[in-house]
Amino acid sequence: MAAGKYYLETYGCALAEYESNLMEDLMGRAGYARVDSPDEADVIIINTCAVRLDTEQRIADRLREISRSFKGRKLVVAGCLAKARPGLISRIAPDASLLAPQVAHRIVEAVAAPGRVVLLDGERDTSVTPMRLARGRIATIMIQEGCRNKCAYCITKVSRGWPKSYPPRAIVEMVERSVRQGAVEIRLTGTDTAAYGVDLPGRPSLADLVGMILDKVEGYYRIRIGMMTPEEAYRILDSLLDVYMDPRVYKFFHIPVQSGSNRVLRIMGRKYTVEDFKNIHRNVKSRFPDSLFATDIIVGHPGETEDDFHDTVSLVEEARFERVHLAQYSIRPHTRAASMPQLSDSIKKARSTTLTRLIERIGSEIYGSYVGRTVEATIVSGSYRENGVTGRLDNYFPVIIPGATIDVAPIRSRVRIVGSSFFDLRGVMLEE
Repeated sequence: MAAGKYYLETYGCALAEYESNLMEDLMGRAGYARVDSPDEADVIIINTCAVRLDTEQRIADRLREISRSFKGRKLVVAGCLAKARPGLISRIAPDASLLAPQVAHRIVEAVAAPGRVVLLDGERDTSVTPMRLARGRIATIMIQEGCRNKCAYCITKVSRGWPKSYPPRAIVEMVERSVRQGAVEIRLTGTDTAAYGVDLPGRPSLADLVGMILDKVEGYYRIRIGMMTPEEAYRILDSLLDVYMDPRVYKFFHIPVQSGSNRVLRIMGRKYTVEDFKNIHRNVKSRFPDSLFATDIIVGHPGETEDDFHDTVSLVEEARFERVHLAQYSIRPHTRAASMPQLSDSIKKARSTTLTRLIERIGSEIYGSYVGRTVEATIVSGSYRENGVTGRLDNYFPVIIPGATIDVAPIRSRVRIVGSSFFDLRGVMLEE
């Protein structure tokens, strides 16, 4: 007999996805049944994100709605916003229990407590992992959290702290489990995956970890390595590029530059120069010319001048990134940048519009060059935007294939590319 019914809602990145997976697993082991609507639930769990102001406001509005509509239900607010902004959450939902991301493994304790509990301290227990990792054909596996930086704009440091890595053996076991469960895409995720192992005995690197997975895990799968900061990636670049040679590793690199101006990088507190970043990009592209190199850029950071912004535009024009995650700077509490003189919203919007047009033009040219080709794709999921499936080329380019269904789609297929946008491809599955 179930201990009760719970509803779980998740905001944010792949780390939050992993932690929600862990909480779902532990709740199931404790006898709780997950339901699809808060109307059916005895317990409501909201797993939050703190990275951007607009996300925080959306979560705050959602918590107000839940507090009004489901008064008397047990409410647990978990994740980064609970850790970084407990006062805000307590003002909106005074009865809500709070659960830091590091102690997601204590979710049953928070739910079962007779009253409100605040669990914001403590260290992640890396011996506790989800039993069910594959969600369809994709598995998201946290390999570490935290970073060694103190960037001026970033609230994530408050939530995630310094690096904490899972032992290599635990990660290999999670990958093995995922492949047995049917996953063909293994997403290794972290706050800074290139900082993996700096806190472990012997300091095994990300390259060491991926090499161990490739050596020990059999079966068909592709590894997607998550975000790496430039300075940590640079430290292990040669060995990292060597493991990328294996066909089971997607030729996908997510390395945020944030600005094309050295002056702004210094204001941000970043630990590399534009020249360092260009060197990384050049090395990646010399080994893997067709790789998908994704980066992040913030426009309108305090102190950014027109000249600084034009330096960023020039970098994008020169590097021709396959993907850019562009964000207008937003104030986050507990950060140095929050106390700096701020740029107007109109300036941030104008710069964002200019850069967006450039990103879309470059993306359209890159993705458009694939039209007419026949390629191999790993079919990883259903397509949410169209009635079909999503495949990934070996360089992680997404291809949307209308008309197919994930239930019967092959794991790998030849696909003819018939169309494109600035961020994906459209294809037709060919008969074998």
